[in-house]
Amino acid sequence: MKLRRAVPGDDAPVEGFELIDAGDGRRLERFGDHVVDRPAPGAWFDRRSTDRWSDADLRFERDGGWSGDGLPLARERWRIQVRDLSMELRPTDAGQVGLFPEQVAMVPWLVDHIAARPDQPGVLHLFAYTGLTTLAMARAGAAVAHVDAARSSVAWARRNAAHNGLQDHPIRWLVDDARAFVAREIRRDRRYDGVVLDPPTYGHGSSGKAWRLDDDLDPLLVGIRRLLAPDGFVLLTAHAESIDPEALGGYLGPGSEVGELALDATSGARLRLGAFARIDGRA
Repeated sequence: MKLRRAVPGDDAPVEGFELIDAGDGRRLERFGDHVVDRPAPGAWFDRRSTDRWSDADLRFERDGGWSGDGLPLARERWRIQVRDLSMELRPTDAGQVGLFPEQVAMVPWLVDHIAARPDQPGVLHLFAYTGLTTLAMARAGAAVAHVDAARSSVAWARRNAAHNGLQDHPIRWLVDDARAFVAREIRRDRRYDGVVLDPPTYGHGSSGKAWRLDDDLDPLLVGIRRLLAPDGFVLLTAHAESIDPEALGGYLGPGSEVGELALDATSGARLRLGAFARIDGRA
């Protein structure tokens, strides 16, 4: 199968974000006013900047949750600028803060593909989380169906839309299981000009049914192909350091562009965080 390696551009800035260092199973990052120390399974190498780790004012441990001097203020939420969007951050029970910085590098490709299409393309965004990609696509001129199984994530995304003056844009906010929603859209004979999905390695849908990437991604993509316009585009990302880009591209088929999701630290470390695969039916 012929796949093309693609390297995301660096034209997707996150103002105030810095991966300071990574190593010994951890990552040290600055998100605006807070320096965050949290687990990173892909950081199996040694730390390079040992003196900077004491700067952290927020720390997450899988067994103990969040701690640190910055926790009271962080729980009140803080914001960070991503391209032309202001995104709300806060510590979650899962050790996240509401933004995957490595995902930002995917935005220019999507914006370019939406801007190049006539009228108002319809895009389905599955596993849509707190809305960065949804809002970037909506601002670029797309009508977006934003689907996530977590009601709290959809509420978070709607707050982000309001903060950016996008609450009246054509976005459908849907709390739903991706598989169930795709099946219903097939029965409704819906078509989309593009589909964006960022499935977890493991999780649960809104119905409580378990999701496993290895078992469930391929059947989901079978359904997505039935919804996709003949010249439609697909962006598939997966945040797991064990996922090989070529293997992920195999799900989309010949002609896919593939590459790594990764961040470079100012210390010189490189943190691999997953892979992406994308395809454009017009190519």
